[in-house]
Amino acid sequence: MAAAAAVLRLGLRAVGLRTPASAAWRSLLGVPPRPGVAWRPSRCGSSAAEAPVTKAGDDSFLKWFLLLIPVTAFGLGTWQVQRRKWKLKLIAELESRVLAEPIPLPADPMELRKLEYRPVRVRGHFDHSKELYMMPRTMVDPAREAREAGRISSSTASGAYVVTPFHCIDLGVTILVNRGFVPRKRVNPGTRQKGQIEGEVDLIGMVRLAETRKPFVPENNPERNHWHYRDLEAMARITGAEPIFIDANFQSTVPGGPIGGQTRVTLRNEHLQYIVTWYGLSAATSYLWFKKFLHWTPGA
Repeated sequence: MAAAAAVLRLGLRAVGLRTPASAAWRSLLGVPPRPGVAWRPSRCGSSAAEAPVTKAGDDSFLKWFLLLIPVTAFGLGTWQVQRRKWKLKLIAELESRVLAEPIPLPADPMELRKLEYRPVRVRGHFDHSKELYMMPRTMVDPAREAREAGRISSSTASGAYVVTPFHCIDLGVTILVNRGFVPRKRVNPGTRQKGQIEGEVDLIGMVRLAETRKPFVPENNPERNHWHYRDLEAMARITGAEPIFIDANFQSTVPGGPIGGQTRVTLRNEHLQYIVTWYGLSAATSYLWFKKFLHWTPGA
């Protein structure tokens, strides 16, 4: 046993470990305990590299980590500045397009993709037997909307947009025309026979493209003839028309018929308030950061 203990000591020294001299090790190796020496469990030693991170190290990490908040907020504010410039340019282009002189409806459907909200001119006749109804809808009335701005409730009546196939004589194709708004009680064409135009008419309307279903908007129900969004391909299949859609202007309105001019041309531009929010957050958090970590106060 003494020889084994000697070999173990030599092996421990060879790998750089100190020879254990506690009573527990001496008992394990069969070495008689030293007189007057009691065995105590030793605390696991650790090198300086394994020591806990000091408080100074914690503060240094927290300091630079929290600096990300004002820096990120400043970056987002700058990004919103660029977004606002882009949105203002888009609004200006849209306004110039809406106010442009009407052009003949292009024969190339691919060209229409670049002409949304562009006024076009067509001549032809309606097929009232294949009306479609986009509902529920409210009438676009800028004057009323300006009067009721800020009110909690609105007096707007619900109804539908009447979409009617329109055969264009010049192009030899049938398109879809949103003739305008009718109240719910007049959706049935039998209640507005006077407004069902017969014969050839000249019409001006704005080109509209297909739209995808937004969240919480119901699916279209062709069986019940209830359309909640413009699915031009499906509408074209039902009516036998081309997937071309225009909103008739207000001047197309006839007594007893749908009220035209139901194109809502709006683009949300809330980037200014986002800019103020992000830059304000950046300024506030920068002040708190300097005050905590650099002990800086205004005027000091």
